[in-house]
Amino acid sequence: MPRKDGRDAFEDRLSAALRDAGDGFEADRGALVTAGRVRGRRARLRRRTAVVGGVAGVALAGVGGALVLPADEPAGPARSSVSSDGAPTAATTAYSGDDLLRELKAQLPKGVTSREEARGTHDRSGPTAALVFDDSAGAAAISLGVERLRPGSDQVRDLGKCPDKNLTDYDDCVTDRLADGSLLRLYRGYEYPDRRAETKLWTADLVTAEGHHVTLSEWNSPAQKGAPVSRDEPPLTNAQLRGIVTAGVWRQVADAIPETGKPSAPPSAEQPRAASGKAVADTLARLLPETLDVVARGGQESEYAYVVVDDGRGASLVQINVQHGMDEVAGELYGDGETLPDGTRVATRQSPGEKGGSGVVMWTADTLRAGPEGFRVVVSAFNTGDQNEDATRDAPALTMEQLRKIALSQEWDALR
Repeated sequence: MPRKDGRDAFEDRLSAALRDAGDGFEADRGALVTAGRVRGRRARLRRRTAVVGGVAGVALAGVGGALVLPADEPAGPARSSVSSDGAPTAATTAYSGDDLLRELKAQLPKGVTSREEARGTHDRSGPTAALVFDDSAGAAAISLGVERLRPGSDQVRDLGKCPDKNLTDYDDCVTDRLADGSLLRLYRGYEYPDRRAETKLWTADLVTAEGHHVTLSEWNSPAQKGAPVSRDEPPLTNAQLRGIVTAGVWRQVADAIPETGKPSAPPSAEQPRAASGKAVADTLARLLPETLDVVARGGQESEYAYVVVDDGRGASLVQINVQHGMDEVAGELYGDGETLPDGTRVATRQSPGEKGGSGVVMWTADTLRAGPEGFRVVVSAFNTGDQNEDATRDAPALTMEQLRKIALSQEWDALR
């Protein structure tokens, strides 16, 4: 059904919860909801943060995101602006929802379409098209969207990379730089990275040097969620996905998006600080017990990092997040915890993992320093090297006391 709240579907996909890409990180739903409310109250910040497992990770753009189409404006015929001499100007030609559907259907292989929905370039939520396609092998949902991104932005960099397999489980992902400098990513994964359903999600994302972003998603089901799979795989091959997203018409559609729908100014200085992901990872590595060997490491550009360690008894994932501006949710996060003499609040918990791996447990030490900046350090350890896989040991490689010591270390003050 169309959404009626007027929110930008791409902002949903590329923000804290990019839709269910966050499932790839998910570990603590309570913390996710709590931090989401804070970010909601601070709409001016427009951050890309999703709190997971008490740990915030940046959702990888374009992965796991469907286009949900609000009925903000009815589709209509294409329109164009005129210059001072009365001639049409191609850059401001408007594309209606019907135009987008017609162009998308023209590029699909032979088949039958139904349940068509679309928005045009002058819709305030941006141009998108979605339909159900059946090539006689089973109905499949397909959606396409076009937007403008700021060249060199975090979103563009994310789209040029494949997801970290320690964070998101998927079957295949390849990236390619085209002759014109555009970046193309072809991804084959699942609607739910924990595979609680067999719904597959395949996507193609193209970002041009000018910031045009075209994304095409397809499923092996007639709906993104809530419908049984109808075929073994989505209908379009990688070659077909590539051919559709690289079609020149989508760049014209992107150019027709009004300026108000194009990239906003760079983030303002009002945004809370975001600790460098590299600094977070380096600090964590220094604080690990010497008895642990680091066998893998990774993370995001800011706030979040992880290492996989081995104490001789198997791999153990350790993940950490360093956040600012979390003072507003202190009561909800630390209500049952303790307060140290210096005002630092501490909460510890032992809980099952939430990625679907059998027997996985998560041990967490969550801390909030006293002060107006709301400086939070939260570290978790698991009894597996990959949350998407089954437990490989009885307990995490770090004890609760060791996790607490790491989270309370004064070394984190350098990132405040």
